[in-house]
Amino acid sequence: MSNKEDFNWEKFETKGFGEGYTKAERAEMEKLYDNTLNEITEKEVIKGTVVGINDKDVIINIGFKSDGLVPRTEFRDLPDLKIGDEVELFIEEQENALGQLVLSRKKAKMVRAWQDIEDALEFDNVIEGLVKRRTKGGLIVDIYGVEAFLPGSQIDVKPIRDFDVYVGKKMEVKVVKINHANDNVVVSHKVLIEKDLEKQKAEILNNLEKGQVLEGVIKNMTNFGVFIDLGGVDGLLHITDISWGRINHPEEVLNLDDKVQIVVLDFDDDKKRISLGMKQLTAHPWDSLSAELEIGSKVRGKIVNVADYGAFLELAPGVEGLIHVSEMSWSQHLRNPADFVKVGDEIDAVVLTLDKDDRKMSLGIKQLTEDPWTKGDMSTKYAVGTKHKGVVRNLTNFGLFLELEEGIDGLVHVSDLSWTKKIKHPSEYVKVGDELEVVVLELDVDNRRLALGHKQLEENPWDTFENVFPVGSVHKCTVNSKNDKGAVLELPYGLEGFATIKNLEKEDGSQVEVGDSEDFKVTEFSKDDKRIVLSHTATFKEAAVEAPKAKKAASPKKKATEQPQEKSTLGDLDALSALKEKMDGGDKK
Repeated sequence: MSNKEDFNWEKFETKGFGEGYTKAERAEMEKLYDNTLNEITEKEVIKGTVVGINDKDVIINIGFKSDGLVPRTEFRDLPDLKIGDEVELFIEEQENALGQLVLSRKKAKMVRAWQDIEDALEFDNVIEGLVKRRTKGGLIVDIYGVEAFLPGSQIDVKPIRDFDVYVGKKMEVKVVKINHANDNVVVSHKVLIEKDLEKQKAEILNNLEKGQVLEGVIKNMTNFGVFIDLGGVDGLLHITDISWGRINHPEEVLNLDDKVQIVVLDFDDDKKRISLGMKQLTAHPWDSLSAELEIGSKVRGKIVNVADYGAFLELAPGVEGLIHVSEMSWSQHLRNPADFVKVGDEIDAVVLTLDKDDRKMSLGIKQLTEDPWTKGDMSTKYAVGTKHKGVVRNLTNFGLFLELEEGIDGLVHVSDLSWTKKIKHPSEYVKVGDELEVVVLELDVDNRRLALGHKQLEENPWDTFENVFPVGSVHKCTVNSKNDKGAVLELPYGLEGFATIKNLEKEDGSQVEVGDSEDFKVTEFSKDDKRIVLSHTATFKEAAVEAPKAKKAASPKKKATEQPQEKSTLGDLDALSALKEKMDGGDKK
């Protein structure tokens, strides 16, 4: 009974949950409860434990007074998620309007991604990313869910021509720049390669020596050669060291990204400039020439180059012979080699000289045909007096060279061009390329000399002129030119005469000027020198002196004798008319 009386019924009987504690007990209980809860801060990443999963949400316990709900869609990358798994979450709100804790795994991933990216930049970490797509100037790479830019120049140490081959593939990169203002990240794959190449490059350079055979990849091509990547070290393969034969551009035989074997030809002291060769890995074609090839052998090849002095004929790649322009034709007048051959022509030739030690050869193509000077009919075909037609090939001060046929040239002396005109230079009469008719004056087969004449096609008119222009005869002449010595006169029939200054004086004391037509008396005639000297002054001075004498001596008998003299001075009019027609015809020719 006493026990019942001692029981504190007031303490036991409570009116509600949590009541019945003393203030001290309640404070103690609250202290114990608070120690079981975590202190959390909004906008930070913490770890939580999955305590429940349903169709829409994942229930997360972060040690707070309430659990949080996260949409299940944010766990798509974790298809095997189960109760008890730990995940990182971002605290958006401790308590929303409904009194719930608001968490986000998506934002947690983003915050953690940026922390990892910053750590990667600070500690030079290597990150594996996924190339999502191509963009202007490079690629977009996904690292930790953040889109980073990979410039085209940072993809590889060699130029990249097709970015699309990297899309959808994983790639290791390093963070090289972060722009927090725009949330931009720039990464590089090239720096990883360069780091590996530095070791490889050092090893290659340390072991580099002349004659060493290496394997490389063609990374760039130019018109003068190709640059080859030897593994972090670049070398130049010059176009002349690619093939023993001639090539105009490396792309004729090589392609970008080709793997090739080359030999080290030379390098500078710092090993920064390395010269490579490819043709040196094969024997020189000259060493494999047929032993039957000798002087006089007939060969066939292709023209690979044409220069001013000749053309090069390729018999085999790396084996060429020079055909000098003088060996292309029997003609003595050198012409442009392009008149005979062009690049790409396949022709026959004859070996003229051969030096296998110096690897030189001279060839000829005119030797495939007979020398026209040695033909049996040469003496009869071009006998003295025979007439021919040829082409003017060259002009000199003393005459012109006329090609009658290929290899047969003759000289027409300037004095053999015209009977009547005084020609100082052949260019006054003809020009190169003109056709000219000639007659053979002299033939010397042994010395290959042929003298030709053009004026000899017509008879020498000076035999007739001797009767037409006797000393003392008077003719109407025109002054063509004049100098301090005298004047050149134009006589009938196209002849030229000369009058000294003192013989140009007129009766009134003035001088005959250029363009004037006056009577002139012949004072000197030389058939051999083809020279006629005249005087205008003599036409009136001598007449004034002789007039009185003629009066005193005048008689019917004397007058009767004057007619034949006048007739003999003028000559036969019919013959003169025929001569004029002949001369006019010659001028027209």
